[in-house]
Amino acid sequence: MDNHKDQPQGNLLSRRAFMGAATTSAVAASFIPRNVMGKQKKFSPGDKLNIACIGVGTQGTRVMLDLLKHPELQIVAVCDPNRDDNTYLNWGHFELRDGIREAIEEPNWDEGVSGCRAGRIPAKQIVETWYGKQKGMKYKGCAEYADFRELLEKEKDLDAVIVGTPDHQHAQVSIHALQKGKHVFCQKPMTNSIYEARLMGKIAAESGLVTQVATGNVSSEATDVLCEMLWDGAIGTVREVHNWSNRPVWPSGFTKIPQEQPPIPDGFNWDLWLGRAAYRPFHPLYTHTIFRSWYDFGTGAIGDMGCYSFAAIYRALKLGAPDTVEASASIYCDVIDTIPINLDNSVAHPQAMTAFFKFPARGLGFPEVSLYWYDGGLLPVKPPEMGDEDLPIEGILFVGDQGKLLTNFQGGEPRLIPAERDKLYTRPLPTIPRSKGHIQDWIDACKGGPLPRADFATAATLTESLNLAIIAMRTRKKLHWDAASMRITNVPEANELVKPLYREGWEL
Repeated sequence: MDNHKDQPQGNLLSRRAFMGAATTSAVAASFIPRNVMGKQKKFSPGDKLNIACIGVGTQGTRVMLDLLKHPELQIVAVCDPNRDDNTYLNWGHFELRDGIREAIEEPNWDEGVSGCRAGRIPAKQIVETWYGKQKGMKYKGCAEYADFRELLEKEKDLDAVIVGTPDHQHAQVSIHALQKGKHVFCQKPMTNSIYEARLMGKIAAESGLVTQVATGNVSSEATDVLCEMLWDGAIGTVREVHNWSNRPVWPSGFTKIPQEQPPIPDGFNWDLWLGRAAYRPFHPLYTHTIFRSWYDFGTGAIGDMGCYSFAAIYRALKLGAPDTVEASASIYCDVIDTIPINLDNSVAHPQAMTAFFKFPARGLGFPEVSLYWYDGGLLPVKPPEMGDEDLPIEGILFVGDQGKLLTNFQGGEPRLIPAERDKLYTRPLPTIPRSKGHIQDWIDACKGGPLPRADFATAATLTESLNLAIIAMRTRKKLHWDAASMRITNVPEANELVKPLYREGWEL
């Protein structure tokens, strides 16, 4: 496939043409082949799942390193439109390289290589190096692909895929894999589209296949303890929640698309990386970690990190769709001809935003709940119960009729405030069956065990809420949400953002 540098914008289907289907109660046809339903492969206890890792940049590689240590998995293929690149963003000097060295027990891995290296060729080398060390293991080698569609056509013995692409391609890869009868483990956030979240959940439920979104905290004992404390009445009925993050910790707040047109790096299929998104010339500010900042590719801080915290909040408070959402964002200013001018930001997520969700009552003991989100270093007002203690840079605060409960950002380390009250509180005995771990639960489910906790159907609802907050922020309107019809009822023009535009050939 070439890079289509001169592809006209007319090849894009109009947004309005999509919206009739996108905002009705029925999501698009799920097109699961009839022979997939009810005919999943049967596994014996010692069988390995043949898996492919699709998207092996930095985060995809980190996840792949964890997967290598699961004896019930065997990575048979990797896929990425980027062949071999050392310009990825690291979370510290040689962070990824050192993680690879430790995971595959190769202390000299990539010695002398500058920058942060990832892509499908390094991924293939990592897999084959590790499996080559395993005595008695029969392994034919790791195939590598640029196009996930080619992989799904050619890898006939594949059982499941791991999706580690940028957010805007999660639905594309996941749905195509489900169509081919493959189980799916998808990185967070599930998608940057309300329509696609609904579609992914629907198709997964109809397929009978096993899915999981990588919000591992929801499968942790820490979240179980939080649920048990709240359900035990530790702070009475919860009516208010505050959730804050120090993200974004990557470049953000762009107010216009890059004007420079540097050459596409050798071995990088830019057209495949763009996928469903509108064509635009390559620029490194779109790729790697920074993709999170752009409306077309990512979900900003609230999508990237909110899926973790919301997973814990949703589970503890048994939340569903919100009734209303409103949001606001930081503004941008420049000096033009000696005059300060506010800049319109219509292309990228802000440096900071807040959002307010109102959820309806959910039955006995679960009344209406107000949920407040803050990112970009913004914080809620510190509760007086904390005294001289500062709020952590990230966290969740549950406010009940009989007190307050503070956790870390993912719902762990729950404690009552003030500290004196927490010391006097006796935590309830465990009542929730404990998880074996987020990945292990998914593996067990693929082999016929219970469904994992963050399957697509479950994760879709909170994913829709996060994306609804982004629409509220972009439109600067309080939105009334009708989940049943998948429509914003009070701001008709906002519905144009419910479903993304698709380039021709990438429609879902």
